[in-house]
Amino acid sequence: MQLLIDYIPIVIFIAAYFFKDIFFATAVLMAAMPVILLVQWLMTRKINRIYLASTALVLILGSATLYYRNATFLYWKPTVLNWAFAIAFLGSQWIGEKPFVQRMLGTAATLSRKQWNRLNLMWVAFFIVVGAVNLYVAYNYSEEFWVKFKLFGMLGLTVVFVVVQSIWLTMAMKDNDSAAEVVTDDTEN
Repeated sequence: MQLLIDYIPIVIFIAAYFFKDIFFATAVLMAAMPVILLVQWLMTRKINRIYLASTALVLILGSATLYYRNATFLYWKPTVLNWAFAIAFLGSQWIGEKPFVQRMLGTAATLSRKQWNRLNLMWVAFFIVVGAVNLYVAYNYSEEFWVKFKLFGMLGLTVVFVVVQSIWLTMAMKDNDSAAEVVTDDTEN
């Protein structure tokens, strides 16, 4: 459900872009994101911090985009957000009891601290790569291509990463189960 909510503003942005232009789409996005945040809070009585950070960036960089009539500010939003996530995930390796990925997936998988750290670093690398790819697309392709990339390209990269992560998790947990069976067999003999 959260993934759907996360992509609603992007779909609204793209529709507004193809209706008029990047500046109209920016204004529509700046209006839509706080409304969606409010609706989400009314439904759950919780604020999604990631969505809140994204909304704040849209309001700041969208305002600069509209004020200076320069879409470059908006082009940087996905990169700034992804690189901020990379820094936060990297910092969580040493700050707090668990890395962020373990806090997110802790109940879904049983891994060693070393494995959680490795998975967390995979997320760091993913965020860095997505941020860099966004800048590459923004500066080397047309505005229309970048707008489409925001939805389809970033979603595609995320799906590929989730598949790779799922395969890695399955293999790691299978290795852990095999190691646990060996320990159990040794203690029974």
